[in-house]
Amino acid sequence: MGACLAICSLASCASCLCGGASCLLCSCCPSAKNSVVTRLTYGIFLLLGTIISCIMIAPGIEAQLKKIPGFCEGGASIPFFQGKVNCDVIVGFKSVYRMCFGLAGFFFLFTLIMIQVKSTKDPRGRLQNGFWFFKFLALVGITVGAFFIPDGTFTTVWFYFGVVGAFCFILIQLLLLIDFAHSWNQAWVQNMEDGNSKCWFIALLACTVLNYLFSIAAVTVLYIFYTKPDDCTANKVFISLNLIFCIIVSVVSILPKIQEAQPHSGLLQASVITLYTMYVTWSAMTNEPERKCNPSLLSIVQQTTSNTTVAPPSNSVVQWWDAQSIVGLVIFFLCVLYASIRSSNNAQVNKLMMTEESESSKGNFAAPPEDGLHRAVDNEQDAVTYSYSFFHFCLLLASLYIMMTLTNWYRPTSDYSTVQSAWSAVWVKISSSWIGLLLYLWTLVAPLVLSNRDFS
Repeated sequence: MGACLAICSLASCASCLCGGASCLLCSCCPSAKNSVVTRLTYGIFLLLGTIISCIMIAPGIEAQLKKIPGFCEGGASIPFFQGKVNCDVIVGFKSVYRMCFGLAGFFFLFTLIMIQVKSTKDPRGRLQNGFWFFKFLALVGITVGAFFIPDGTFTTVWFYFGVVGAFCFILIQLLLLIDFAHSWNQAWVQNMEDGNSKCWFIALLACTVLNYLFSIAAVTVLYIFYTKPDDCTANKVFISLNLIFCIIVSVVSILPKIQEAQPHSGLLQASVITLYTMYVTWSAMTNEPERKCNPSLLSIVQQTTSNTTVAPPSNSVVQWWDAQSIVGLVIFFLCVLYASIRSSNNAQVNKLMMTEESESSKGNFAAPPEDGLHRAVDNEQDAVTYSYSFFHFCLLLASLYIMMTLTNWYRPTSDYSTVQSAWSAVWVKISSSWIGLLLYLWTLVAPLVLSNRDFS
């Protein structure tokens, strides 16, 4: 009897894993839209890959693995058995490159498969929203296969793929941030108009002022610690230009013509974009090869507390985990989460992100069904609410961004004997901040430039 119950339980789990998003997670989350649950599940796949990459690159992992008898080549051994695993490959820099190659390959495959899917009536819609067990096996298989890629030119070539992909994902982060800022401002302005206007106005003003105060503090810190009176000219130019550009977009956001065309635009969005631009500027300068213009956070703290100048580390010192990597990962996770649950009515951002809110997706699915079971409701039978292909392409770029962030944008040699900071990483981040500011400026002036289009 117990065996029969166990078989029935396994069959139920198998049918759920092979089924759609309406079954997956149904017991641990409230009734939700099919499109949201699916995107969250793919986000979990990416999160698992990121966690494994973090473990692989953690200091001391290789030494601990070599202590396992009979596991690593050249490690501890047991009688009549010799370790066969090359632990130099499965941990450290190499492992992150290969792990993220597997993730990128998986999402690239789905990018191609899901081109031009219009609704869940398309057979490929079932593949997008179901068969999770087999998709997980495919992801594991591609990732394991990546570890058998021979060294040589793979390192150099994949580094440049990572630079380009991370650059594109930073732009997507900026788009999501613009969308979030617009939605935030619109929601609070609506609350202010509906009632208790004084309270909401104070909250709106306080957040705006705080964002600008943090931005001013960031600029001050960057000028003090990342520039020298007679050196670090590039840093001075980067900080000054981005400060000027942020002032320009802030002024444009409150011009009468802009306010007339977009009543919900304002300084809150501009303050959020300004603060993020300062972060990207700092992140770019942390990758500068010249160490005296790129002090570590620890040296800045020591210099502040002791009032003495701390000598910068040599160029040969590799610091995998630093403040900008941790902040970058936090922002990455928030962006992926927001991309999975976002439902925006900002026309310009929706066009850029290839998302549209269909009529069938606007209903309220919060009420549970009569049987009391939580299910994800298929809200894409008439039309998809987001581009399946573009969503997977964004996750592909996210995989490359994770790879570059975890390896701190260091460029390795073909034999991994040395790694070093590269100016290419600096220019990628700085240029992405400029393009991001241009994109935000475009969302402001588009209704004026394209006056024959409806941006309401």
